[in-house]
Amino acid sequence: MKNYKNILLSPTSTIKEALQVIDSGAMKIALVVDDNEKLLGTLSDGDIRRGLLNNLSLTDIIDSIIFRDPTVCTIEDTKEKILEIALTKKVYQLPIVDNSGKLIGIEEVDELLKPKNRTNRVVLMVGGLGTRLRPLTDNTPKPMLKVGDKPILETIILNFKKYGFTQIILSVSYKAEIIENYFKDGSKFGVNIEYIYEEKRMGTAGALSLMKNKLYEPFFVMNGDLLTNINFESMMEYHISHKSIATMGVREYDFQVPYGVVNVDGIDIQHIEEKPIHNFFVSGGVYILDCKALDFIPNNQFYDMPSLFERLIEERLSSIAFPIREYWLDIGRVEEYKKANDEYHEVF
Repeated sequence: MKNYKNILLSPTSTIKEALQVIDSGAMKIALVVDDNEKLLGTLSDGDIRRGLLNNLSLTDIIDSIIFRDPTVCTIEDTKEKILEIALTKKVYQLPIVDNSGKLIGIEEVDELLKPKNRTNRVVLMVGGLGTRLRPLTDNTPKPMLKVGDKPILETIILNFKKYGFTQIILSVSYKAEIIENYFKDGSKFGVNIEYIYEEKRMGTAGALSLMKNKLYEPFFVMNGDLLTNINFESMMEYHISHKSIATMGVREYDFQVPYGVVNVDGIDIQHIEEKPIHNFFVSGGVYILDCKALDFIPNNQFYDMPSLFERLIEERLSSIAFPIREYWLDIGRVEEYKKANDEYHEVF
């Protein structure tokens, strides 16, 4: 997404200041925000002209001419969804906001249609045994099981490529040769692939200690058995804008107690709640880490991602959640594998 800092205005900016911002920027638009960068509206050359025709002067503030109901997209919207909204609404720039309305960036239709190439690495953990999917994984590593017409791992890699992330590191172990023989250096798929070999089980974070010299800017870590259409570019911008050392993609999970829950105080019944539903956030298996997080990962030891986040929280370092509201499926069991095949063509 475009750097938006140079096109920000406050409601108390003058029309003259607004003209300078709009004329100096390639997008011909200004974004009006409050002190916390919550989006209040947009301002275009046309808005200013209408204000001047209504007898406003260059020294008047812009508060009365802000367009306060602009079309926006959220951090969860995919590239395709953003393009669909832009074409439907006939707009060429779309502010991107988080769930609280805070401005994250701005997308341009022309830029969305251009191929991108981001230098941030994507680390995919694909060394698991896939024991819960046996006998399907007796001779095939789980990420190479076909969903739709291609291996799970291929869909993951192509989704990252769609958002310009083409530098891929595969952390492999079980039947690594099958994965390497299929993807090779990645050029066939329009990406660059490197391989890190786990000689022992190292967990979702431990293997990162084997590649510290390859990770020098914010990077993704993702399990190799997930199907999702997250907007990876929005997630990266979210991570960067919040100056986080670690961002975890989280998924809302509902659990319904199958009985009436009785709340008691001593022997007195206070309240009965019939089959209540409890809501939780669970880890979605997609993370972004700043390279500084690598300092907290022990070398060549088993270490899971939850342990890393707990350590970062103990150190009072910024660890934040990115809500995943798009399609997401963890293919860990046979029934989930069947579900993925049933839904693949509709989703992807």
